[in-house]
Amino acid sequence: MPSFNSPFADLDLIRQPEQANDPLLAFDAADQYLLEHLAAQAPQPGWRVLVLNDSFGALAASLAGTLDVTSSGDSHLARMALEKNLARNGKAFDAVPFVPANEAWQGPFDRVLVRVPKTLALLEEQLIRLQGQLAPGAEVIAGAMIKHLPRAAGDLLEKYIGPVQASLAQKKARLLTATVAERPQVKSPYPSRYRLDKPALELVNHANVFCREGLDIGTRAFLPHLPQGLGNARVADLGCGNGVLAIASALANPDAHYTLVDESYMAMQSARDNWQAALGAREADIHAADGLAGIDKQSLDVVLCNPPFHQQQVVGDFLAWRMFQQAREALVVGGALYIVGNRHLGYHSKLARLFRGVEQVAATPKFVVLKARK
Repeated sequence: MPSFNSPFADLDLIRQPEQANDPLLAFDAADQYLLEHLAAQAPQPGWRVLVLNDSFGALAASLAGTLDVTSSGDSHLARMALEKNLARNGKAFDAVPFVPANEAWQGPFDRVLVRVPKTLALLEEQLIRLQGQLAPGAEVIAGAMIKHLPRAAGDLLEKYIGPVQASLAQKKARLLTATVAERPQVKSPYPSRYRLDKPALELVNHANVFCREGLDIGTRAFLPHLPQGLGNARVADLGCGNGVLAIASALANPDAHYTLVDESYMAMQSARDNWQAALGAREADIHAADGLAGIDKQSLDVVLCNPPFHQQQVVGDFLAWRMFQQAREALVVGGALYIVGNRHLGYHSKLARLFRGVEQVAATPKFVVLKARK
């Protein structure tokens, strides 16, 4: 067992998606604390370890080759980061199997290392799924930077796993260690559902879907202004979430062809469920992806997008700007990107740097709907 005194000192780790001169590291003090805590327990070679919500694969890559490690989470970008970081550090591509958050694990596990996710519903779903997956004497150790660690995280561990012990703070990070105790079997409250009047839909939303309990106000502002009369156009819903934009557009454009992409596996599962419920056997390409990075150039006529303004707890427009660039590459000349965004984000000027014509389609006191033509 190697020393864990400096668990990342000898590793070459990157974030995903990559950006030039990125000042942020692929790990933080909470990751280091988790590995130091595990090392202090003198893990046995036969231990099976499940790593949850490892944003850039730093935890799993550091443990690969020393323990039987499985990684799981809801981010396709995290999966890509894990695969890249394994390769960058001379470890086999399949050294750490990755299980998407909408699929089942194969336990039992001796230790579970959890990075507390931003969405506590995802944590709750994961803890419920751990029922029957933990070996005798197992522990579930959750870590986070203190400013991102809500009290409810400890309550969920106590409810579904067992007694919880909070660690002392270390470099502004804290661990919550839950010892497995007998708990009643619980049925997951997810997915949740809500209804829309226009169009008339009931939407399924798995645990980590953005605005799981109701339509977000940006999408609500966008829906009445989706493009009409698309004929047999090729349309992509970029960052589709539960798929509502594509579904509403498809209902109004029966001959158009749709691609729905999101980096969240639970979003993709929700989108598949909702597409089938609303449109039956009508064909669509619905898959988890790094945006439109894998789409052929000039292969789309229309892109619909309600872009994110954060990655985990980091707020910024990097992801949105990258999506706009991907859309421009994927659109045919004369094709159009339609987006909704908060007024204060200034997307109009950003789009004008990439597209020849940018116009405001609609506006509310908080949001603008913009059309950018290539």
